[in-house]
Amino acid sequence: MMNTQLDAPSNHSTSKTAKQSLIMIIDDQPLNIKVVRKYLELDGYENFLGLSDPTGALDEIHARRPDVILLDIMMPQISGLTLLEQIRAHEATKHIPVIILTAMDELETKRRALELGATDFLSKPVEPMELIPRIRNALLIKEHHDSLQKQAEQLEQLVQERTQALVASQLEAIYCLARASEYRDNETGRHVIRVGRYVGILSRAIGLDEETATLYEQAALLHDVGKIGIPDSILLKPGKLTPEEIEIMQRHCNYGKRTFETMTPDQWHLFQAHTRVGEKILGECHSPILKTASNIALTHHEHWDGTGYPLGLAGEDIPLEGRITAIADVFDSLSSRRPYKPPFPLEKCFELMRKERGKHFEPKLLDKFFELRDEFVKTQIELADIE
Repeated sequence: MMNTQLDAPSNHSTSKTAKQSLIMIIDDQPLNIKVVRKYLELDGYENFLGLSDPTGALDEIHARRPDVILLDIMMPQISGLTLLEQIRAHEATKHIPVIILTAMDELETKRRALELGATDFLSKPVEPMELIPRIRNALLIKEHHDSLQKQAEQLEQLVQERTQALVASQLEAIYCLARASEYRDNETGRHVIRVGRYVGILSRAIGLDEETATLYEQAALLHDVGKIGIPDSILLKPGKLTPEEIEIMQRHCNYGKRTFETMTPDQWHLFQAHTRVGEKILGECHSPILKTASNIALTHHEHWDGTGYPLGLAGEDIPLEGRITAIADVFDSLSSRRPYKPPFPLEKCFELMRKERGKHFEPKLLDKFFELRDEFVKTQIELADIE
């Protein structure tokens, strides 16, 4: 049992805030709790929670979040060491200072308590000249930790805000660059937005995680950035096109390399170059979205059967993001107005794409596209070009 003689309290000053800190005392002897509390009250401390039944102590600690805990070691219901271990096992409580109260002088017990994270020790019977400074020091440790924690949270919030602002700026720049390339042959610029949305829909449908699907969706906005390097004389030929030229222009958007075999070698080289130009524009970038956009710009005209351009890749040698974008790009080109054609009826769009299963398009990706027909059509209506 503790010595109940009350010595004069410490003259060390403690802040008003610290004096109001919640001090939890856990001891199976109520008199010990009363004595410790009396010592602390004489020094100006005001806020206490005493527990003589330690079995419910952990719940109280989680509910009340004390600023410091005075914990007895020898208790019949549950050992103080066991309770200390439980306190340190939880993220929310592991930083609460715990001062061990013990009448035992065993080195092994103290060593074990230190290993479990004890902050300090007080021997019974407790002397107020020891109790007061140790409480004060423990509260200073807690105050310092709380201050650092608050700074860390504020810093984390600032980092998140700056990161969000950076991501927003990056996406804005991507939209501007994508629209700049698209405005050259599509005055509304919504083609790239629809293609990006289609890529996101298809990516999620095949089971890609949200982060990857979003990455593909955003990167696909830049799939035709290489058009910036195509001369207007090819991209925007004035006047009425001949039937042969209309067919060439249609197939350029939908079927790739085969369409342009009737062009002159010089014209074919210029058209074929737009994927390489796009890849060069993006190829030196190191951010994940621009690296992915680089892959898409280079490979979205490759064909599953190897007849596409510019590399003649086939099958799974074509990056997944390129294979997905190919389907999205062709569907939007078929179903939208172009300088050389009106929008095709939806049934014709699906019929033409179905014919390219295993040729232009990966079969299982195209099958998933057909399963999502209603969602693609809904998106097409939502993001329709403004006439």
